[in-house]
Amino acid sequence: MLLSIALIFLCALMLSGILVRFKIPGLIGMLIVGIVLGPFVLDLLDDSILTVSGDLRTLALIIILLKAGLSMDLSDLKKVGRPAILMSFVPASFEIIAFLIFAPALFQITYLEAGIIGAVMSAVSPAVVVPKMSRLIDEGYGTDKAIPQMIIAGASVDDVFVIVIFTSLVTMASGGSFSLIEFTKIPLSVILGLAVGIIMGILLVWFFKKYHMRDTVKVLILISISILFMPLEKLLSDITGFSGLLAIMSMGIVILNRYAILAKRISGKFSKLWVAAEIALFVLVGSAVNISYVLKAGFITVLMIFIGLAFRLLGTYISLIKTQFNQKERLFIMLSQIPKATVQAAIGAIPLSLGLACGDLVLTFAVVSILITAPLGAFLIDITYKKLLKGR
Repeated sequence: MLLSIALIFLCALMLSGILVRFKIPGLIGMLIVGIVLGPFVLDLLDDSILTVSGDLRTLALIIILLKAGLSMDLSDLKKVGRPAILMSFVPASFEIIAFLIFAPALFQITYLEAGIIGAVMSAVSPAVVVPKMSRLIDEGYGTDKAIPQMIIAGASVDDVFVIVIFTSLVTMASGGSFSLIEFTKIPLSVILGLAVGIIMGILLVWFFKKYHMRDTVKVLILISISILFMPLEKLLSDITGFSGLLAIMSMGIVILNRYAILAKRISGKFSKLWVAAEIALFVLVGSAVNISYVLKAGFITVLMIFIGLAFRLLGTYISLIKTQFNQKERLFIMLSQIPKATVQAAIGAIPLSLGLACGDLVLTFAVVSILITAPLGAFLIDITYKKLLKGR
């Protein structure tokens, strides 16, 4: 395992460093390192690393969501209002609709199978979007209109919305029945996630003010509590909806708004942790990519991905109608909806593991979308934010 860890960090740092010199996002290098070192190419990573890769990816996501929450002022979110809510489900709905319209004819599949593929494809990636937007908050770009904050909030709820739809459609395809009750989990996930995060944030502020300890210990406490939210989400999944991601982020927001001095101090520590967490996240996402599925993907698969993205961008634009954003800002917000990685890596293989007829095709779409949209979206965000958004 130690050799695998060394290979992951050294190779990722080297290749991402080279790409950054050519103005290419470093995460592309990390994804490439994961693919090459992973079990489907050179197979140089220890099985023990691959076994826990899902947990490590979750830990990395927790770190960046805490960092985002600790940087997100509630007064900024209040500026945004309606578009923040619409961004959490309208773009994803438009992308699913695109697959329902075009995929049955292009791939000779049923509408249910097209819906499953659309659900997998329609989630934007917090792993790509959240760190990019956190950087914009740190640098002060778009913060006058709370654009990065809105995108972060929308991406988090977007994933909850998509996963509930995916679960419902897979249940139907596996022989179960469609239930409207499942869709009540979407608002319940948001409300309960926010409530738990707010309560925990208030308790932690009281605890940190009452008991003196080093900031490093506070960081460990925050990470540990955030980790507990994830199994709690699984535990409650059969009973009610609960979003661990929203609980984590809202906990950070409460700490910032009730204990700003502490939030700013420990936010810097999370920025340092993210240096290692980012490498682990994207290398391990890359290691899950089976290159054979990429080679099997033809022009029609790639075309369908871009048709879905076009519909997503249309849905994003509609969400921003009659808002305070100018055309440049709207264009940037639309570009931020391109990256896919986290959810696709997490659920892309589930239909295949369940033996569904569309399983192979779903996984192919998931893999190809990660390789195309994660680098493309990251690249477009990096090269446009200074031109399209207003700085401090």
